[in-house]
Formats: sequence, C-alpha cells, structure tokens
Amino acid sequence: MSVLPVSEQGLGERTAQQRRYLMCRPEYFAVTYAINPWMDPAAGADAGKAVAQWEELRATYLTLGHEVSLIDPVEGLPDMVFAANGALTVGGRAYGARFTYPERQAEGPTYTEWLRRNGYAEVLDAEHTNEGEGDFLALDNMILAGTGFRTEIAAHQEAQEFLGRPVVTLRLVDPRFYHLDTALCTLDGENVAYYPAAFSPGSRAVLAQLFPNAILAAERDAAVLGLNAVCDGRNVIVNAEASDLISAFQHHGYNPVPVDLSELRKAGGGPKCCTLELR
Repeated sequence: MSVLPVSEQGLGERTAQQRRYLMCRPEYFAVTYAINPWMDPAAGADAGKAVAQWEELRATYLTLGHEVSLIDPVEGLPDMVFAANGALTVGGRAYGARFTYPERQAEGPTYTEWLRRNGYAEVLDAEHTNEGEGDFLALDNMILAGTGFRTEIAAHQEAQEFLGRPVVTLRLVDPRFYHLDTALCTLDGENVAYYPAAFSPGSRAVLAQLFPNAILAAERDAAVLGLNAVCDGRNVIVNAEASDLISAFQHHGYNPVPVDLSELRKAGGGPKCCTLELR
C-alpha cells in the first residue's frame, strides 16, 4: 500500500490534515498481568518484536508528514506504550487520566507532567476515573465518551465542563471492547466507523442518529482490533488483519495503510492505543 506525505495529497475527495502525536517506545513492554480479556501472562510477549512493530508505526506517521513527539518509557509500567490512555487534549487544554487498575495508575501523572512541560498550560488532574483517549474520541464539534468498563460517567461530565465541548455518552457492553477506541474510530472529524454489537441498544440508536453514513464493521474485523485505527482525514492506519474493513475504507474514499501490531495486541492494543493526539 503506497504512503504519500501530507504535502503530496489532497487531489482526491479526502484530504489529510497534518497531526501531532505523542508516543511511548515499548522498551518495557510485557504481559505480566491480566486486566482485559486480551491479556494472558502465560502466553508471554516478545518485547523486541513489539518495539520493531511500534517503530514501523512511528515511521508510518513520519512518512505521512505527521509530527511525532516521544515520552520516555518508565520501567515497571509495561502498558505505558498505550499513550492514548494518558490524557485527552482539546483546544490546547489537557484532561488527565485517572486509571482504573493499580497496575497502570502511575501512568496518569507521568503523562500530565509531560504535557505541562510541553506547552499545555491548562491541565486538569481528573477527580473521576477515566482512561484518556481510550474512552474519549474527539470530533470537530463533539466528544464521544465510552463507559461500562473503565471510565465513569462522572468523568464525561468533568471533561465537558473543563473542555467546553459537548460530550456524548456511549455504553460499552462487550468486555473484549473495554475501551471506546477498540470499538469505534473517528474518520474525518464528522464521521466514524464502529462495531454496533459492542454498544448497548440505546447507544447504537444514538450512533445511528448522529452518524447515518458511518462505516459499520463486522465482528471478524472488530475482533482483530481493526477499529483501533488512526485517521488523518484521508489515510487510515489500520491493523492489517482487518481485511473487510480495509476494503470498506477504500470504498468510502479513504486510503488504508495496513500495519502489523500483532505483538502489542496481546495486551489489547493497536495503532490508536499507541497514539495520543496533541490538539
């Protein structure tokens, strides 16, 4: 699949927008505990392979013309590679994460300290449990917010008050899709792709009303975390195994860029999990 820099795109219907991302190299990646259905400590994980796959993801962003900043990994925090969970940034403000499980709780302050040192003057240390862009996905005029497994509804209200952007609550019901970003990805700021069965009936109705032109994923693609994707408005960085979803992106005028993050998927992560957008 060809990858063109942002400066060489824009001739087609879809236009890529240059983005700023924060990532964390998985130097200490391991699966030593189980806090989601994807994790099996007995199966183990290859940290070297995880690093190589992560480096390819980072190189893909750079080739596309995006800016990538790095936060230093911390020994003893094997899931810190999943930078998306560290915060939500909107309009120059950063809403900090407050993790559910003790194994990850030290990540929250580490990410908010980085944001304060790197240009975010308004950073809120959350009072309510939330896992950043794992459960908050920003579009142009709203924020979609997941609940049911990791993020409290009270955090949705806290984020809305701090960020000044409408927050729409969506309830997740399938433990495999424990974060919103495992079941839904934003596309061009106004549209999304999602797996309907991951959501409660009421939330499915809300999504159908808000996004009548959404791309709907089948279970086989959702089950390889195909929706844990990153889109810049044109290019969709997506797990290579999600073949039908890749075809759907192409059909709708997007340029899929398949990547292999199979090792990181052993901890329940994909391209989006590794990527915190800096707005």
